[in-house]
Amino acid sequence: MAFLRLKLHWQILTALALAVVAGLSAGTEGGLFGVTFYSMFDFVGTLFLNALKMLIIPLIVSSIIVGIAGIGGSRNIGRLGGKTLLYYMNTSLLAILVGLMVVNAVAPGIVDGQPAKDLVGFTTDVSTFEDKVAGRGTGDVVEVFLRMIPTNIVAAAAAGQMLGLIFFSLLYGFFMTRIAAGYAEVQYNFWQGVFEVMLKITDLIMRFAPLGVFALVAKVVAGTGFDAFAPLATFFFSVVLALAIHFLVTLPLLLYFVGGVNPIRHFKAMGSALLTAFSTASSSATLPIAMECVEKNAGVSNRTTSFVLPLGATVNMDGTALYECVAAMFIAQAYGLELTFASQFTIMLIALLTSIGVAGIPAASLVAISIILAAIGLPVEGIGLILAVDRILDMIRTATNVWSDSAGAVIIGKLEGEQGILAGQSQGEHL
Repeated sequence: MAFLRLKLHWQILTALALAVVAGLSAGTEGGLFGVTFYSMFDFVGTLFLNALKMLIIPLIVSSIIVGIAGIGGSRNIGRLGGKTLLYYMNTSLLAILVGLMVVNAVAPGIVDGQPAKDLVGFTTDVSTFEDKVAGRGTGDVVEVFLRMIPTNIVAAAAAGQMLGLIFFSLLYGFFMTRIAAGYAEVQYNFWQGVFEVMLKITDLIMRFAPLGVFALVAKVVAGTGFDAFAPLATFFFSVVLALAIHFLVTLPLLLYFVGGVNPIRHFKAMGSALLTAFSTASSSATLPIAMECVEKNAGVSNRTTSFVLPLGATVNMDGTALYECVAAMFIAQAYGLELTFASQFTIMLIALLTSIGVAGIPAASLVAISIILAAIGLPVEGIGLILAVDRILDMIRTATNVWSDSAGAVIIGKLEGEQGILAGQSQGEHL
């Protein structure tokens, strides 16, 4: 009972710690009454993820429509959109520069002055990812942008094509304010009602978040343990160091100097969303919790939150861009390729574009890295070097993505003149 009286982020943090112990203890073979603990973890974790994903489509559509209808004029939408895209491009660029700085300084692909290819080896069967990246190229980025205007909005929703849904919802909300007042009011009340219902369902699902987080993390630990990190420790910690610099230095400085808010207060407000992002490794699945934290805990208006966060969950991938950059550089170092400034600039540019463009493609980071490797003349099978640690790094970079999105909502809200953002003393009490 004492556990249930804890704030949600403490419950989730406790569940994370217990999950590591349970996963290491159970492994993949341990079980009870003929059922393995691993399959139990998988079942409960999948239930929790499914519940979160169930909310994504109606929440995104209703929140954007209500938010855009509340903004009103095209000038206001253009101003808000311009600030949002400028923020996203700048933070992704800063993340890539941090990644380049760290990977050049640490040089994880070089061991005792020699390329690490022979020492590291291929830790995973190439065939497990070959089909996901085969034949991929920069044309895939263009293809994803074409999905921004779907031919069938229902099919786009079923396929989870977020860019298409966001574009349609933006148009719907904008033109909803340009029809007769009687019709517009009915439309607005309907979508506002849908949005309020989705928030209520989110509250319900979040009561089970500690259990879902426990199951998801325990499954990962039970399946991989810590043995896989040994041969790739330097690369692993290079990525973690770069992500930590962006997470703990770059974004807090932007919050403090541009947004004029206390970064620690915002971190407390986003605690449960960040822990959920870490455990699910999905920005989209975390979106309902992130929106609730930003609105209720940080005090950003629905007008800003409903525009910035859904767009960010689709196109703002700071952690992913950083990871792509470090991974490509590591593989190049491991193969003994000396990269010129021009090659590193190419990596930076492609990482920036692909972090936005390939978000809707399955195995997005692998596809993006394969595009970068092709651009600098390296074989795609080099991705096999990093697969052993990709899952854990995916969890960390997803938390970084969500942290950047939430920081953007706060900064843009402040730049829009909103009052009361992170001004109270009781942040985090709502969840």
